[in-house]
Parts: sequence; C-alpha cells; structure tokens
Amino acid sequence: MSSTARRLRVIVVDDEAPARALLREYLGRRAGVEIAAECANGFEAVKAVTELHPDMLLLDIQMPKLDGFEVLELIEKEIPVIFITAYEEHALRAFEVHAVDYLLKPFTEQRLGEALERAAGRVGAAKKGSVPLEDLAMAARPEGAGRYLERVLVRDGSAVHVIPTARIDYIEAQDDYICVKAEGKGRIKKQTLARLEGALDPARFVRIHRGYILNVERLANIELYAKDSRVAILTDGTRLPVSRAGHARLKELLS
Repeated sequence: MSSTARRLRVIVVDDEAPARALLREYLGRRAGVEIAAECANGFEAVKAVTELHPDMLLLDIQMPKLDGFEVLELIEKEIPVIFITAYEEHALRAFEVHAVDYLLKPFTEQRLGEALERAAGRVGAAKKGSVPLEDLAMAARPEGAGRYLERVLVRDGSAVHVIPTARIDYIEAQDDYICVKAEGKGRIKKQTLARLEGALDPARFVRIHRGYILNVERLANIELYAKDSRVAILTDGTRLPVSRAGHARLKELLS
C-alpha cells in the first residue's frame, strides 16, 4: 500500500494481549494503515465500530462472551473483515460470511500485508453477493449436527444484550424487525421471524401464528376463542393468537 493511498482505518480485535501487540507492530510499519482502536473482547468491538466507523476489522474468532461471528451479527453495517484465529476449522464459516481473508496463527508480516492489500480493494466498494446481516446469526450458530442457537444477541446503540434462548417467552414479528420477549422485557432486533425460526430448536420453539414464535415451556393453556380460532395462555397470563396451522404444530409437538 503506497504512502499516497488513502489511509486504512483499522480496528484490531483479539482477547490476547500478545496477539494485539504483534498486530500493532506489524501494522505500525505500514504507512497506509491507522489503528483506530484495539479491543480485547467482542463487546468492546461492537462499541468501537459503532462509534469510530472504521474501514475494516482484524477480528479474532475464538473469544469469550462474544465470538467473532457474533460481533459481525451485531454490527449494523457491512465492513471488510480479516478473520484471525488459531483454529483452522473456522475457515469455511469465515468465508461463508464473505470475509476478505483468513489468517491462521502464527502468520507472517508478509501474509498480513497481502490480506490488507486485498481488504483495501474492498473499502468504499459495494460487495456483490454479500451475506445479509440477519443471516450472520446462522453463521454464528454452534457447530455440529442438531445444534441450535443457545442465545440471541440484540444491539441497543453501542450496548449488547445477550438473551439465553431458555429465558425467552416468545418472539413477535414487527415488520422487518422482531421483538424478543424475555423475563418481562422486550428487545427489538432487525431480523425476520422466519430466519430466526430456522435457527431455534424446534423441540422448544414453535411458530404458533405468522406473527409469533412461542417457547412451549411458557405455555399454560390453549383456549378456543371463536370457531377455528384459539388463544395461547402463557404462564404469566400473556395471551397470544394461535392459527390453525400453529395449533396443528403445537399438537404435534406436545403429543
């Protein structure tokens, strides 16, 4: 990258201090790169991206609390990402979310430079065929057959709410958004109900209506409201509509 090129503002995200120090050393020798921030965890990364609007991320995958895929799910903009990890098995998932490159630790300064050159070509350009942000929840799903989301992440400004799926009462569709109801609180997330439904455990969550997904553990009773119309009564007294198709799904699940 030449010194006359536009400076590339980068955020470095890694929970290991030595790894951040090495990246700082490598990047410091590149005249066209500016480190906008260093983050030690995913929460710091989401906040930094929201406030600083960097050109790209150097993002570790395996981190406590929020991993790299979950960080991307919470960032409400498309941004070039170079994933950095010590675990080769994450490579396929990295490219499924259209990462610019994938660096396997330990990597050389030359290899990092190649990745940065590739990322510089993405900055300011529209990414054709990129994955919709709501689809990143699918990539963040735990690996392995039969595994489903164990938590739902909701961003509120620069804050992040982590909601274990076991605590969810129900999820309501609100146009292109959903409202996740858990323990008396509702959190709004930009995602469609259909896409989230595919990531939830079907043994616990059921689509009872086109606008509602219910955690069946919260179901207290089903009442007939009118001909072919029913209402689900939750343990806290909340009443939710149940369609004919939704009632059939409930019967099948509970039988």
